[in-house]
Amino acid sequence: MALLSNKRILVTGVANNKSIAYGIAQALHREGAELAFTYHTDKLKLRVQNLSKNFDSNIVLPCDVSEDSYIDKLFVELRKKWSTFDGFIHAIAFAPTDQLKGDYVDTVTREGFTLSHVISSYSFVGIAKACEKMLNNSASLVTLTYLGAMRATPYYNVMGLAKASLEANTRYMANTMGPKKGIRVNAISCGPVRTLASSGIKNFKKMLLCYQRQSPMRRNISIDEIGNVAVFLCSDLSSGITGEIIYVDGGFNIASNIDDVE
Repeated sequence: MALLSNKRILVTGVANNKSIAYGIAQALHREGAELAFTYHTDKLKLRVQNLSKNFDSNIVLPCDVSEDSYIDKLFVELRKKWSTFDGFIHAIAFAPTDQLKGDYVDTVTREGFTLSHVISSYSFVGIAKACEKMLNNSASLVTLTYLGAMRATPYYNVMGLAKASLEANTRYMANTMGPKKGIRVNAISCGPVRTLASSGIKNFKKMLLCYQRQSPMRRNISIDEIGNVAVFLCSDLSSGITGEIIYVDGGFNIASNIDDVE
């Protein structure tokens, strides 16, 4: 039997077939999960609808996480399709482009800082709050983070702070939601992957090369590998794991390969 047979999972953040969320959706579908999808703007609606057909899904709903009322409306509509479900993938992050260039202190603004945290971190718990009553016992919530939450990374800037907030959010959510219904909350810290979203980070190609040279695996990772870990976290095989940040980065986070310094 497939690992996720009879499980219903909501996937947010699918933008195209190169996105991490798409790779996760592929893996979830392969293992038998029934999927629903969200889109952010009307511009993305048709694209996500077309992509959802690859997963035998016709549940594609709008979700703008900038306002709680929009999040609440998402679950009013989802309840018409699913009375309960087994978790969601949070693949939502945003920082204004001008915040991802140059020196952090010089470029950061109050507005950029606030917006990055609201969209990239608060949205995770905001979605959880709105759908908690619909979640089945032992549901699994999974978000995506990056090593820039732990290390000062050139040009990642305010997004690093937002991801640090998201990782703390993961731990607090796990501690709060576990006793209620056995709900598990975890994060996948992904190595850099070439996506439309990552193209907004200055010198991203150098980041890819750095990981390829210095990670113990001596290569970059794929969206398929991230998807496989998401399957594990959404399945009963990970029933004893919550509040964790699981690295899928070829081991880069544990390495200090000074031999590669020229």
